[in-house]
Amino acid sequence: MTGGRVLRDPPGGPSLVVARAQPPAGPGTDEGVGTMTGSDSRSTRAAAPLTGAAAPCWVNLVARDLEASQRFYGEVLGWTFRPGKLGREFSVARRGEVPVAGIGAVSSAYQVAVNWMPYFAVENADVAAGRVRERSGTVAVGPLALGRGRGVLAADRDGASFGLWERVEPATTPPASDDRAHAWLRLRTRDAFDAAIFYGEVLDWASGRPGCCEVAYERDEVIVRCGGRPLARISSGAVEAAADPVARPHWQVQFPVDDVDGTVEAVRRAGGTFAALDEVLGGREAVVRDPDGALFTVTDVRTPEGSGD
Repeated sequence: MTGGRVLRDPPGGPSLVVARAQPPAGPGTDEGVGTMTGSDSRSTRAAAPLTGAAAPCWVNLVARDLEASQRFYGEVLGWTFRPGKLGREFSVARRGEVPVAGIGAVSSAYQVAVNWMPYFAVENADVAAGRVRERSGTVAVGPLALGRGRGVLAADRDGASFGLWERVEPATTPPASDDRAHAWLRLRTRDAFDAAIFYGEVLDWASGRPGCCEVAYERDEVIVRCGGRPLARISSGAVEAAADPVARPHWQVQFPVDDVDGTVEAVRRAGGTFAALDEVLGGREAVVRDPDGALFTVTDVRTPEGSGD
């Protein structure tokens, strides 16, 4: 397979086309969400927004303590917070007037690990959850009615956690006007091609609908593009039984920042820890943990296409 071509099954198989569902605002908010942002307000327009009326997903932190998480991410990434519509355990992180992520202090209640995860928009949460099970994935929670939608916490067959979100009522607030992408996703998995097939089948990405996203194999990775703009990368090489959580399959949420070293120091001052530093195409990436142990990445790379190893 060559760069820029649509990812295909073995000879004779269908091409995998990533269909962009019409998503709702993300879980944990009743707002029509804008785009995610890190501490860098100059983020590029080259990448696809992760949230908003035309975006495929929302990012959420499963936390133990809401106030402690808000304090940490406010100090490290400069976010402010507003109460969510799902109850006292939820809030919406914002940069300026743009909603950027959800935080839900539900780790103990749902008996799931503290972590960052993407929620992918689906038309029917029951159908999508069934597809996860049929393909040897795991459904840990749901479908569960939450506010104006129905949510699912799941894991793919290699153990990477993700969510599903079905909006059952229209959002009451229009999306923010910010069209910039201030964060992006990278799935570190055992086999990138196999993972792309799994998520394509679960999320009905291969529907061929108008405006669908594309999946290409480039530089030994799978690149997911929506509207011609990069959304996520899928990389092979993760080991499910690895002792280091950084090496296990997981969805990596990457926030662009101006100063990687300065942000790492802010993480340490706020009670988090440093996990790893990588020199990548276009800059550097630092993997860090918040005080509860949730992994996330800060990077000075301007676009997910420029962050390959």
